Amino acid sequence: MSLKGRDIISIRDLTKDDIELVLNTAEKMEPYARGEKISKLMEGKILETLFFEPSTRTRLSFTSAMQRLGGAVMGFSGTSITSITKGENLTDTIRTVERYCDMIVMRHPMEGSTRLAAEVSSKPVINAGDGGNQHPTQTLLDLYTIKKVKGKIKGLDVVLLGDLKYARTMRSLSFALAMFDANITFVSPKGLEMSKDILTEIEDISGKKPIQTNEIEAGLKKADVIYICRIQKERFEGAKYFDQTFYGVPVRMALLSLISGVI
Repeated sequence: MSLKGRDIISIRDLTKDDIELVLNTAEKMEPYARGEKISKLMEGKILETLFFEPSTRTRLSFTSAMQRLGGAVMGFSGTSITSITKGENLTDTIRTVERYCDMIVMRHPMEGSTRLAAEVSSKPVINAGDGGNQHPTQTLLDLYTIKKVKGKIKGLDVVLLGDLKYARTMRSLSFALAMFDANITFVSPKGLEMSKDILTEIEDISGKKPIQTNEIEAGLKKADVIYICRIQKERFEGAKYFDQTFYGVPVRMALLSLISGVI
């Protein structure tokens, strides 16, 4: 079982064993992520971060992860200072930057863009969000947070609440939860329900039919975990928002190390 040299474009690119490997490795990375220990695992390696859309937590946690491992980071956030403004297409951008680095992390507004980048690049590509499609590394840190808080993932009753139609985090997380045999309830306003093809795919993965409802009370009564999208969780006293933000560093440290093959 190895992630060496692999692209991570969708959570479906990972098996349950792959995910467990990342989560277990992330736990070992926590002292390094906190600065309590020093690592040189990625010394001499360069991560290219290509963020065609704004990002704070994802971009900075990847940067922190690489630097905590002793590696270097290059890249951009926004395209105003790049050759894209002169008409350079995505394919040419990827073919250029792969000459300068060992791995690429990319966020782009177009669905399928990171898959295209992976097909073009000879270096591993990690999807940091492609439009409303997928955000696999966010899912990994969501799973890590759930495991830290609840002690397990398997068999939990998990409610996904909010914008289920457009939020890429909801798609990726629902696939992963299905792999871990969680019981999933989708709660959303009318018109923002999870698409039927996603529901079918979830049922195919787990053998369980997820519940979908517009009634908030019905979904929350027996929940072990409530995952809320587009509500400022940091405003609630006792929320796990900032813990989750930190967990992005050890999880991404684990992923970078495993993909590069240094562990």
